[in-house]
Amino acid sequence: MDLQDQLKNLFPGHSPEKEEKSPEKSTIWLQDEPIICKYEKRKGKPITILEGYNGADSDFKKLAKEIKTKLSVGGSFKNGAIIIQGDYRDNIMEMLKAKGFNVKRVGG
Repeated sequence: MDLQDQLKNLFPGHSPEKEEKSPEKSTIWLQDEPIICKYEKRKGKPITILEGYNGADSDFKKLAKEIKTKLSVGGSFKNGAIIIQGDYRDNIMEMLKAKGFNVKRVGG
């Protein structure tokens, strides 16, 4: 006896609601020029910097948060650039290309 049968026995008058799966929103990113993904060292520690996004700052902040959570790293959004702690250029470029961004690698 599976869970559905047990629930029918417990609640005979109840009819389960059918859940509608809504398709995920696909965001189309329009970029005139590619996002620059560069590597620097500040105070001896490696960082990855993303610059060149020409959309709204709120969208870029959401993107920064998504990158930080997927990579489980620290970072910030300052002066129109995303700063990620560590050298994650390859991972970030794959994520951005999957979202439809044009990305250019700069430095090292």
